[in-house]
Amino acid sequence: MHRSAYIFLLLTTLLWGGNSVAGKLAVDHVSPMTLVFLRWVLAMAIMMPIGWNTIQKDWPVVRKHWLVLAALGASGFTLFNTIFYTALNYTTAINVSIEQAAMPILIMTANFAFFRLRVNWAQIVGVVLTIAGVVLTACHGDPRRLLTLELNFGDAIMLVAVFLYSGYSVGLRLKPVMHWQSLMLALSMAALVTSLPFFLWEVAAGKVIVPDARGWIVIVYTAIGASVVSQILYIRGNELIGANRAGLFINLVPIFGTLLSVLIVGETFQLYQALALVLVLGGIGLAEYSGRKAAKIVKRLLAGQRPSKCR
Repeated sequence: MHRSAYIFLLLTTLLWGGNSVAGKLAVDHVSPMTLVFLRWVLAMAIMMPIGWNTIQKDWPVVRKHWLVLAALGASGFTLFNTIFYTALNYTTAINVSIEQAAMPILIMTANFAFFRLRVNWAQIVGVVLTIAGVVLTACHGDPRRLLTLELNFGDAIMLVAVFLYSGYSVGLRLKPVMHWQSLMLALSMAALVTSLPFFLWEVAAGKVIVPDARGWIVIVYTAIGASVVSQILYIRGNELIGANRAGLFINLVPIFGTLLSVLIVGETFQLYQALALVLVLGGIGLAEYSGRKAAKIVKRLLAGQRPSKCR
């Protein structure tokens, strides 16, 4: 079970790292609201034939829990990506990477506040290590660059996006029991509907950038990789090990984004990138090992057994 979750979440963050690169490549080739709307149009076109039969069977569940599904789709699929792509037009990738590192902390805090899920010291140390890796990546191995960072409108709205996706990750605990195909199709429907007003606003404001060839490549990637495949894997990873442990993998996104920039954009691979990867993977490994042990103890206690004492 755990190995499957790790594979799912590693693939998820790899695809999201590609989404970060795609967001940079999209600037001046397709406008943010148009990108979000068209990616969900295409995602719906992909999911409709896959999930139509199952969602008909699960329709009573969808109708009963439509508000939860709509909130999850709007916050995790539409609003986060709308703000994310918009923020990249106003602020730097460095700032965005550092701001996204707050997600695991917010997820753990929200889980404790709403569901009383506690964390241990090893998990906290693991979070700190992953954040250190993200910061090292963001400042390109020179911590002095952090002193020169300037906050602007893009940073302010990116913080809103961070809160939204953290809420989405925690909110997945509330999703109804239904087939994954039905769930993904329902969330995609919510994303498409909630992205439409933003697209219409962009049209009315005369800010639409019609996608060119590069723009369409970005749209296709974000629809298939960053929307359909990655979201299915992330939801499944959350189901297997919980939001606290799954959320920690999010700090791999800027690491993979940087590595993909090396491969795609032709940037030079640096020693600090290797060190950052070690820090993030080490932090995840430490937190995950501790979290897995804690989960086993809780399982034994719920089964009416006492954990064995060390001798």
